Amino acid sequence: QVQLVESGGGLVQAGDSLRLSCAASGRTFSSHSMAWFRQAPGKEREFVAVINRSGLTTIYVDSVKGRFAISRDNAKNTVYLQMNNLKPEDTAVYYCAADLHGLVRRQASEFDVWGQGTQVTVSS
Repeated sequence: QVQLVESGGGLVQAGDSLRLSCAASGRTFSSHSMAWFRQAPGKEREFVAVINRSGLTTIYVDSVKGRFAISRDNAKNTVYLQMNNLKPEDTAVYYCAADLHGLVRRQASEFDVWGQGTQVTVSS
């Protein structure tokens, strides 16, 4: 089973930036599609961004387009989420997820492995 370890969350002010990292174990990272989801208090888990195996295809939820960027470094078994111009509405626990079949998906139920989450809090 692939294991995912997230880091980079924290408490920031509106307009600040953060970069989340998700480090994956194993030697098959490059065969997985990777995604970021988030879950705010009292809300369901929400799709944020996904990236395919090669990194050539990315998809974002409308609310983060132009502000967030997902990327991956297959040599380091790591996926990133660069978050710029953060807003209070971005406050949530952010989760890294892997689809072992390597498909580009947006539904949480399609992903096989999840990290424990990292808290991002944006104050106004």
